[in-house]
Amino acid sequence: MAQGGWALSLEKFRRLEIQQGHAIAGAGVMLQELQAAAGRARQFYPPDPTEWTASVGGSIATNASGSRSFRYGSTRRWIKGLQVALMDGRVLELRRGDAVDFPVPELPAPRTTKNTAGYSLRPGMDWIDLFTGSEGTLGVILEAALGLLPTPGDLLSGVIFFRGDPEALAAVDAWRSIETLRMMEYFDANSLALLRERYSEVPAGARAAVLIEQTGNDTEPWEPYAESDSWFAFTPADRERFRAFRHALPEMVNDVMRRRGFLKLGSDFAVPIDRNREMLRFYHDRLAHAALDYVIFGHIGDAHVHVNILPDSHEQFEGGKQLMLDFAREAVSLGGTVSAEHGLGKRKSHLLSLQFTPDEIEAMKSVKRRLDPQWLLGRCNIFG
Repeated sequence: MAQGGWALSLEKFRRLEIQQGHAIAGAGVMLQELQAAAGRARQFYPPDPTEWTASVGGSIATNASGSRSFRYGSTRRWIKGLQVALMDGRVLELRRGDAVDFPVPELPAPRTTKNTAGYSLRPGMDWIDLFTGSEGTLGVILEAALGLLPTPGDLLSGVIFFRGDPEALAAVDAWRSIETLRMMEYFDANSLALLRERYSEVPAGARAAVLIEQTGNDTEPWEPYAESDSWFAFTPADRERFRAFRHALPEMVNDVMRRRGFLKLGSDFAVPIDRNREMLRFYHDRLAHAALDYVIFGHIGDAHVHVNILPDSHEQFEGGKQLMLDFAREAVSLGGTVSAEHGLGKRKSHLLSLQFTPDEIEAMKSVKRRLDPQWLLGRCNIFG
């Protein structure tokens, strides 16, 4: 939402051309439109944000990622070119490798596979990396050239249920070396309890689950689970059922919060892979001690799960906000980030100072002043 000034609509930037290996897409094209058009040419766009009605321009502005980031990474990795309007009236036509033409300082990067907290700055960087994830604060993205991959011939999906987190995390660590695996999504016990309201077939004894997807039809890694209550799918229809299962959870969380009349409190923190267990245990221990209603789910393959606190009173809401700050500090202390895929926007801009020093934030602001000296773009995003 704009805070003063003007709201700029890019909904009519609708150009969409599919070519071999890449697409040209206007900022107003929705991701579901891009995927559908690519699919007709037997290709796909690898980043998979949960919200397919998001726009191409918005996903670039936040460097969005999603359930397939375990294998394919974030949006930045798939941008081949950008058309960007600057506040001085220039329109830049950028290609990967076009270097920024002014000195850029180097800022420390977290040891995570994903990061969207502030500007990613380093000497010699290219323009595309500067604008990607800048949340609309440096320029207006008009169009992009995006990489596509051939549609896999075979896909195997599964929802594998476990007695608890120790078994699930051991399996995740063992599966990381499977080269064909492209998705690992975690559900905690509370997530499964909520999902049972809509999916009664979720096993009663399951206290954790991992959704997997791999290219090819090699079933050997999954044979130990074939005789259990876990689910496997080879057909597009069954895979769509699993996708709906994954996406039903945030929808159900939002329904709960509408009934309770409070905003949910959601995290976007990530830590290095080797601190994954430690961070997850910290979440569960602190939430249980606070006696708050919550679910934890998401991108366990990237050590990037989402904590959703579901308050039912003003006291719980305020306590949950403080707990989220504690979680952010813990993630940073472990070498992580306060924002892995959604950006900070306005509501979470206060977290930037937990990850960066005042001098480092000032270095980001110096880049902002160079491209938008009057601070008119993305007002209050990132810096508050």
